[in-house]
Amino acid sequence: MDRATVEVYERVARAYAAARPPRRTADAVAFGARVRSGGWRADLGCGHGRYTAQLGAPVLALDAAGAMLDLVGGGMRVRADLEALPLRRGALAGAWANFSYQHIPRERLPLALARLHDAVHVGAPVWISFATPGPDDFPGRLFEPWTPDDLAPIFEGAGFGVDRISPDGDDGSDHIVEATRLRTLPDIVGPDMRLLVCGLNPSLYAADRGIAFARPGNRFWPAALSAGLVSRDRDPWHALRAHGVGFTDLVKRASARADALTTRDYRAGVERLTRLVVMLRPSVVCIVGLTGWRAVVDRHCVAGVQPGSLAGAPVYVMPNPSGVNAHTTVADLSAHFEAALLTGSRG
Repeated sequence: MDRATVEVYERVARAYAAARPPRRTADAVAFGARVRSGGWRADLGCGHGRYTAQLGAPVLALDAAGAMLDLVGGGMRVRADLEALPLRRGALAGAWANFSYQHIPRERLPLALARLHDAVHVGAPVWISFATPGPDDFPGRLFEPWTPDDLAPIFEGAGFGVDRISPDGDDGSDHIVEATRLRTLPDIVGPDMRLLVCGLNPSLYAADRGIAFARPGNRFWPAALSAGLVSRDRDPWHALRAHGVGFTDLVKRASARADALTTRDYRAGVERLTRLVVMLRPSVVCIVGLTGWRAVVDRHCVAGVQPGSLAGAPVYVMPNPSGVNAHTTVADLSAHFEAALLTGSRG
């Protein structure tokens, strides 16, 4: 979270608690009833815990401000940042966050939601509200402005199915996102990426392991290591953090085979990818697999740098590294990665 915002909450915890009585108790109780019985649910950015008890039990109360956690009356209290959830994969059966994710800088929200996707299990409900910036009685806090049109593709990219985005607040300018954790991969992306890898869609095998191109027979990771693109095998989180290499997919729906996808799927995917590129401005977009690009953008495209750009970013298209594409070797793929990196450095 934005550090200055956390410092404000540390200073004003008791005054904030007095000024913010609960007004969403019914929503919190209803959400808690949706969570699997006996499963852990989390109040993320819980503040002084005005909704923690209403979410049911067992419940985790998590906040970055220790002074706020001191005011929480129940649950397991954990001091942690929303951008670095200290939770094992699939630990949560549900996640509630009231006016907390809005304090994350805009370009870092996709990765924070990817961390949330990793922490909740498939089918788990998620409820997150966003306030519209306005006059602040506790000044110094960051409030990123979000609209439903902004939020829907970011949640989709993070691997959630958006059930609804509802207006809230006196004038309807706040937003509540109700979503479900899907069996897919989240975008692992951020600012200052030197290369954004874009697969066609996740395999079910990859989705269940949380790692793009995870299958042992896939040549992506051997080729990426050989090209110096990454330094750890099958670790997309480290690839982003250490090497500025991000991961997304044209289509977020996981399937056993890419031939289950349609032109309509790819067209919607290119639209979402464009929005992501506009927000994060990677140096180059590397499309892994020609099928999707041929289906929507250029049906005659060949591997290599493409004649156009995507929202100003150069596009490099390379062959699919799947074991099914046996005639393309690890050395071939490694050369494509090197060429893609060179394209980005020239851009």
